[in-house]
Amino acid sequence: MTEIICAGFGGQGVLITGMILAYCGMQKGRHFTWYPSYGSEMRGGTANCNVKISEEEIASPYAKHLDILVSMNDVAIDKFEPAMKPGSVLVVNSSLLDETRVFRDDIRVVKVPATKIASNLGNPRGTNIVMLGALCKETGLFEEDFMKHSIDEYFAKKGKVNPKNALCFDEGVKAVS
Repeated sequence: MTEIICAGFGGQGVLITGMILAYCGMQKGRHFTWYPSYGSEMRGGTANCNVKISEEEIASPYAKHLDILVSMNDVAIDKFEPAMKPGSVLVVNSSLLDETRVFRDDIRVVKVPATKIASNLGNPRGTNIVMLGALCKETGLFEEDFMKHSIDEYFAKKGKVNPKNALCFDEGVKAVS
């Protein structure tokens, strides 16, 4: 089972990021859960979601021992880094990161200037898609082509087609060295 938390401020696409991961799990025929948590503020307040993806049935949607943390800001790292397993992966939006920040030495930290990349591509709302590209490349949770196609399909089913999402995903993949 893979336990994931996607976290940041409301309006950063945190909940959508988790929904896309759950959608990919569903497309692969895996068991999955998606459990959102957000403050009373729609934008600017804290938001996160727990995602679990497994070959087996899942007893609880709550992620306690994280394999992956997708963090859009420092506040999310403060809150969820202690729950990460040794050897787990932290994908962090380095565009909004305190450069003096010290991370645990038993986790893999992937710094992605996601906000900058998405803005440079003319798709500022695609920051979370950049993060998904980096997550995909670093963790191998899903194949890159599959995930990129699933992202397009997820939005198309909602009537939202944005060709720049594929560019954001590709740049997220490239950002991982």
